Amino acid sequence: MTIMSPKIINILLVEDDEVDIMNVKRAFKRNNINNPLYIARDGEEALTMLRDKVVPFPKIAIIDINMPKMNGIELLKEIRKDEELKIISVFVLTTSNVDSDIIEAYNLNVAGYILKPLSFEKFVEAVSTLNNFWQLCE
Repeated sequence: MTIMSPKIINILLVEDDEVDIMNVKRAFKRNNINNPLYIARDGEEALTMLRDKVVPFPKIAIIDINMPKMNGIELLKEIRKDEELKIISVFVLTTSNVDSDIIEAYNLNVAGYILKPLSFEKFVEAVSTLNNFWQLCE
């Protein structure tokens, strides 16, 4: 019987809020998620990092919708029309519960749309759910 070692899945977090970045890092640690996490502070920076191969290719991106320069929906549109990038599984993690944002995100094939919870414990639960999904996808 061969035991498969877990594959390294690189994750790109696209988030402009420092507190939310710290919460994601803390939630990863709390859930024992050791995947490499790369940070982009807005959609433009994320696209540059991806297209110029500044970071190892991420299988998963977690993006916020409300960001300066290029918001999450604009970034998602760019990712989906790029032949190399469109295979990235994208999760939206945002405070926006505007119906048009949710519908547009799902129309752009997001793997999930998660509203940012108010408490850190709820945040840890949300990240745990994401981790379970990623493991299933492996």
